[in-house]
Order: sequence, then C-alpha cells, then structure tokens
Amino acid sequence: MAKGNGKSNDTFMGYRRENGRVGVRNHVIILPVDDISNAACEAVGNNIKGTMALPHAYGRLQFGEDLDLHFRTMIGTGANPNVAAVIVIGIEPHWTRTIVDGIAKTGKPVTGFSIEQHGDLETIATAGRQAKEYVHWATELLREECDLSELWVSTKCGESDTTTGLGSCPTVGNMYDKLIPKGIYGCFGETSEITGAEHICEARAASPEAAKKFMETFTAYQDDVIEAHKVDDLSDSQPTKGNIEGGLTTIEEKALGNLEKIGRTCTYIDVLEPAEAPAKGAGLYYMDTSSAAAECVTLMAAAGYVVHTFPTGQGNIVGNPILPVIKISANPRTLRTMSEHIDLDVTGILKRKMTLDTAGDALIEMIRRTANGRVTAAEALGHREFVMTKLYRQLHSSPPGLSRGSIP
Repeated sequence: MAKGNGKSNDTFMGYRRENGRVGVRNHVIILPVDDISNAACEAVGNNIKGTMALPHAYGRLQFGEDLDLHFRTMIGTGANPNVAAVIVIGIEPHWTRTIVDGIAKTGKPVTGFSIEQHGDLETIATAGRQAKEYVHWATELLREECDLSELWVSTKCGESDTTTGLGSCPTVGNMYDKLIPKGIYGCFGETSEITGAEHICEARAASPEAAKKFMETFTAYQDDVIEAHKVDDLSDSQPTKGNIEGGLTTIEEKALGNLEKIGRTCTYIDVLEPAEAPAKGAGLYYMDTSSAAAECVTLMAAAGYVVHTFPTGQGNIVGNPILPVIKISANPRTLRTMSEHIDLDVTGILKRKMTLDTAGDALIEMIRRTANGRVTAAEALGHREFVMTKLYRQLHSSPPGLSRGSIP
C-alpha cells in the first residue's frame, strides 16, 4: 500500500461537500467582509478554537469591476471545498448578505453578522456561539475514499531561477501531463510573467476561441497596466532581484521557465477572470492573475482549487489559509539553507539522478499524501498569506446612481 491514508494510488481520502465537490481540509473560517471588521473576526477566531479568521485590507467604497472581484473572491473563498462552514462578519448588512447568499448556494453552513447597531462586543459574542456550533459539527465529519480525478490542482511558481525552469517547473508539467487526461482540473496564470513567451502560450490553447481570449487578456494587461504605469519596461519588477541573482537575466527567460509548468502535451480549454470558477468541465485553465505569490494563490483558492503546487528556486515561503501549498525545488543551495520550506526535493534532476518522469510521479504521490491530510511545510510553519487583488483605488464617496454591491 502506498503512503498515506488512501487505499490506492488512484484514490485519496477527502471531505465530500454538500454540492458534490471534494475538499482536502476541513476549515471553519471567520470571513470579514471589509477591513474594519477584521478585529471582530480575529476576536472570534481567538475565542473559538478550531476556527480561523482571514483578515484583509479591502471591502469599503469599492465599485464596478473591482467590487465584483471583491465579492467573487470572498464568496469563492467561503465556497472552497476545503472549508466546512463559514461565519461572515461585516460592518453593514447589505454586503454581508451578498456574500452569505453566494456561499449558501453550495449548501454548506454559513451565517452572517453585521456590526452596525450591535457593536463589536455583541457581534463577537453571537458570532462566537455560532462558530462554536460549527466547530462541533465540522469535527465529526469523516473523510471518504475519492477518486484522484476529483482533485482540483493549481500552480504558480515563485522566487524563480535557472533551476526552476530546468527542474521544478517541468516536474509540475509532467504531473499535469499525467493527471489532466485522468480528469482533474488544473490552473496556471501569472499574466505579467508570460511576457516574451505569449506566442507559445497562445499556441497551447485547445481551441481558437481560447487562444483569442488569452491574447485579449494578455494584451489588455500589457496596454492598461504595464504600458500605462511603467517606469522603464518591466525592469523594476520583472525579473525580480532574486530572479537575477538566480541567473535569470530577462523576463523572456523567466517566461519560458514559467510555461514549463503546463508540460508537453497539455492544452488549456478556457481563460478565467481572477477568482473565476471554471465552468467548462475537467481540464487545464489559464487564469488572469497577478504574478505576486500570495495574490495569485488567493485567487486560485477562491476559484475552487484545493491543492496548490509551487515550484521555487531561490525559496519562496508563501502559504495560504485554506489551500495547502506544496513547495518543489531543484536548487541544491535552497535545500541546504531552507529545507524546512520544501516539500519535494527534485535536485536529482540536475544531478542526473532523477528523471522528469520519476519527479512527476513523486509530485503526484506528494499531492495524494497532502490530499490525505499530510501537513505541508507552509502549513506547519504557519504561513497563511491571504491577499486580495485590487484593481483600482476606492472612491471617496459613491457617485450618484452607483449600486451598493453588484452580485457577480
């Protein structure tokens, strides 16, 4: 029998949720609608053991597409199959109700509380009592045997160097080449880090429609963000100083290594908005995301992915509150100096002691063990980076006729 609790290499032990999706964690989360509700959420999280608050910096005076993304991220986070139940706390009832109703569509337990006309102390007390009941309920849920094809596995790399493109990113690609045909959902992104290899990414689309959608997404980012706000091209940001130290001298080199994560045979079937859940069935998806690690992983978790694979060269240490992040590295120095952050050592690829095929198999086994309950390095070290993506500045006041809260 293989390691872990699963009964075969093609199954794992997961939590079957009310909507049929399968999670690999069983969190009860306390979700703030807005930044000024963080304190109440953190108080509930502190008072009720077995819960976890997810403080963040936004949720006030947002509008339009930015507000839609905020709701999509909040609702998607609560709806993620790794979450068993949710307490939502906001300053006012309207936006709180929007998020509660969105999460409730999954069928999972969710209750909302608003602070206006109640204050922190009453809200903390009433929300705490409900959270305690959710913890009792969630801790009696049992894992059940599930097929490996029911996993949703996302990927993003960070602190890249020459070993990333040669070893850890191709390891993820080999995993996708093997598991995508078996029916899993996959996801990659990092729009700015495709720069210089966008023609290669376009060619990996499964259809002309997907290719066109990708190029429209990429071009819009280049025109509306990079060109509109650049200092000198991408030299202040891409590649980063860590990338350069690791031997990557241009964004094109970085982009070519980045795309190794989608393997040799995989094609993506659709292009997603940030935090958008895939809707075209099993397969690989491209998501328009920031290249910043915590933002990207937060968006993929909000889209419903339950395991994240993270190739790193120089040693990125990011985690996520609800999504276990598996770190893979092929850099011998990183394994010597930062081994506590790495889940899978693939330095053997560069030493010619491991093939990409065996590295991919090792990653599949690590994914299965993680799905069965193995705590990742980021989880063990307490990395719970939850970072919202912001599109533009808040208004100082709502313009005339602006709807308070469109529902995505």
